[in-house]
Parts: sequence; C-alpha cells; structure tokens
Amino acid sequence: MAKPNFSYERKLWNDGFSLVAGVDEVGRGAWAGPLYAAAVVFPPRVRLKGINDSKKLSPERRLEIAFTIKEKALFWSVASVGVGFIEGSGVSGATQKAMKKALEALRKTPDFVLVDYFKLPFLDDDKHLPLKFGDSLSASIAAASILAKVARDNCMIELSPSYPQYGFEAHKGYGTKVHQEKVRQYGPCEIHRKSFLSNYI
Repeated sequence: MAKPNFSYERKLWNDGFSLVAGVDEVGRGAWAGPLYAAAVVFPPRVRLKGINDSKKLSPERRLEIAFTIKEKALFWSVASVGVGFIEGSGVSGATQKAMKKALEALRKTPDFVLVDYFKLPFLDDDKHLPLKFGDSLSASIAAASILAKVARDNCMIELSPSYPQYGFEAHKGYGTKVHQEKVRQYGPCEIHRKSFLSNYI
C-alpha cells in the first residue's frame, strides 16, 4: 500500500489555499486515559521523508519523525480531552472537541482542513474534507496522527507511576489481555473510562 503523500494538499495549494491543515485523533478506542488530537500545517513544496500512519511506525521512529514534523511545519498543535468529558459527551463528542481545540490552538486559522474520516460540524462543508483512511493518504493527516500518538503515549507513561498496578506504560490504556487481567484483579481506577469497560468486563 502506498504511503501518505501531499497529493491532496498540492491540489488545495494550487487552488489557492495556502494554509492547509491536517488533523487526526488518537485514543478513541482506549479503555483509559485522555483522547488526543493534533493539527499540522506544512508550507507548500515541503519535502518530508518517512511519513506514515502512526500505527505503522515503531515508537522510536515516531519520535524521530515527530521531531522532523515540528521542524518542517509552518505550525502545529496538540490538544486533549479528559476522561470526564469522554464519559459525559461520548467518544464522538470528545473527538470533535479535541480536534476543535487542536485547530483553534494553531497560530493561524487554516484556510482548509483535511481530517481523518470525521465530518466536523463546526467547520463549513467547503472548508474541510473528511478522508476515509486519511492517515494513509494525506501526509498532513499522518503527521497529525504521529504528533497526537507521541503526546498521548507520553501522557500515559507519565500517569503510569500513579497507577503502577495497571502497567499503563506498556499498553497505553488500550484493551490488551494484560490490561483486562489487571482491571479484573484491581477494578477500574479514576482514569479508566468505565462506560467502555462495561462492554468488555
């Protein structure tokens, strides 16, 4: 399968949209911890090697590419929403909130937004394009997925010492077999999404 590239961005740049943002989220399916989103705006004619969907990269490679993304981007941002908001508004509402926060945190408002999969009701239809499997198609969306993934992983590693029995530093809050066993043994903690756990445990 081809790696993400700047073909969508290039068309938009040629159409006069100079500030094209890619936006993506990480953590929708996790059982614990916040949901993160990132937004990235690259300059036209940027060159960026090694970009890919964050799920297809090793943690070490994600860190390397995240550094390059931040160097090459015109501007970028990362935002998150906590477990309380996720439980109160649902994962779809939390996704929209995190993406909105990320876009609003950019130094300049983008002219157009490429987003992974989701239609964003707070953006005009003619100012954003939801792309199915967008992080495998658009380099800007893939870059956002990498920044969001690195930020969320770091968050879960930092939270882990406060809840050592769950091993968050290893599984990052996702529903692995080990995580399931730990929840059954110790019960949920305050950063678990209890509405998610009820579907599995």
